[in-house]
Order: sequence, then C-alpha cells, then structure tokens
Amino acid sequence: MLQISAAELGVFVATLSVAILSPGPGVIAVSQGAFSLGRRRALAYGWGLAIGASVWCLFALLGLTALFRIAPWTLTAMRLAGGAYLLWIGWRMWRHARDPLPGPGSRGMGFGAGVALNLSNPKPALFYSAVLLSIFPAALSPADKGAIYAVALSVELFFYTALASLMALPVLRRRYYGSKFWIDRAAGLAIAALGLSLVLRP
Repeated sequence: MLQISAAELGVFVATLSVAILSPGPGVIAVSQGAFSLGRRRALAYGWGLAIGASVWCLFALLGLTALFRIAPWTLTAMRLAGGAYLLWIGWRMWRHARDPLPGPGSRGMGFGAGVALNLSNPKPALFYSAVLLSIFPAALSPADKGAIYAVALSVELFFYTALASLMALPVLRRRYYGSKFWIDRAAGLAIAALGLSLVLRP
C-alpha cells in the first residue's frame, strides 16, 4: 500500500518535466545525435541518457546525498570527474565538426554512451534529493520509493524518446546537413561550457 498520494506524484512529474526541458548535456547530445545519425540510433542513445538520469533518482532515494554531507570530498571528486568527461565530449564534437556524417556501422553514440554521459554530471542527484524532500514525506516505504523511481524513469524515457524522434524529422535533418559544421561546433562548445562550470564551481 502506497503512502504517497497521486497529487504528490503529479507535482513530482511536473517539476521533473520542467527540469528536463532546461538545456543540459543530454538534451544537446541527443539532439545532435538525432540530426546526424537518425531516429533509430538516437533512440538508443536517448534511452541510455534516460537510464543514466534515473540512476541519480535511485541514488537519491537510497541516501546518496547523505554521503555527500558526511564526506563532501566525494561530491567534489564526482564533480571534477564529470566535468572532465563533459569537456572531453565537447572537445570531440568541436574537433570532428568538419568530419563527414558517420556511416551506419559507426560507434560512439550507443546506449552505453548515453548512460555514461548522464552519469558524468552529479547535479541531478542533488536536484532529485531536493525535490524528493520538498514533495514527499521524510519516511518512505520501499513501495513508495519503487513507485517514485518508476515514475522518474517513465518521465525520462518519454522525454528522451520524444526529443530523439522530433529532432530526427527529415525537415530538421536536412537543415542540419546544410549547417553541420556550425551546429556541431555550437553543441561541442555548449557541452564543454557545462563541463567547465562543474570543474570551476567552488
């Protein structure tokens, strides 16, 4: 029997949806992947991003932020490692902006890469913890936690599926083909900036 209410879950879905819509490395990367690789490849990458993001929700439900409070260096270490990874992704996008479009058998934007990208940024763990504490009761049963995680995963999967499908539309892909260099450079710069902000944050 769940102790949390449908209204609380509704507020959670609305808050999470607004947060996901804000531009971040996952949004930028899956959009660029859909432009260049098409819907099928971008979906696998997007689903990896969704799983990676939902893992932070699971960690928050299991008390990861308590570890951050007890040992602040763990958050600093994760932030520096994640920032370095985002800088590397951004540099690769920038460097390969002039390259021709990848062939059907190319690698680099699969499910595992999506998981890794969203796990590289510890900010969602703090976001999920703050949201969970502000919406739901402090004491949650295992069933409550399972329901919250299932909702978070569903929202993440829906969003990234919709984004990958939308950005892979032929009209948008044709526009991308004509401006690939500048779009890839802009995407790489945006992701690198997000990574730098993680590294430099006090």
